[in-house]
Amino acid sequence: MREESNCSEVVECLCPIRGIIDVVSKKWTICIISLLEKENPIRYNEIKNKLGEISPKAQSDILKILEKEGLIERKFYAEIPPRVEYSLTAEGKELKTSLLPLVRWVQKKKK
Repeated sequence: MREESNCSEVVECLCPIRGIIDVVSKKWTICIISLLEKENPIRYNEIKNKLGEISPKAQSDILKILEKEGLIERKFYAEIPPRVEYSLTAEGKELKTSLLPLVRWVQKKKK
């Protein structure tokens, strides 16, 4: 995540959020993070089945981004057939907790 800032003052500068907003704003990111919190660990096909409408490419892309950012962990089991499980990292859990006020605000605005 980028941590660059164009702000000259530290008070209430929202510039550092730019890096994570690029990740969180992707269509399925928040749904996958929420799902991983509830079903931890979870396999690729279970994610697909729970989310339903997500395309395999979108799911794969989001999982790769979240892993790259250190928000999820991908664990590969060298079995026949191979098995892969995804789980939230401590940072991913912290992000989920941090997103809750925003989600509640959005729900309140919809009423």
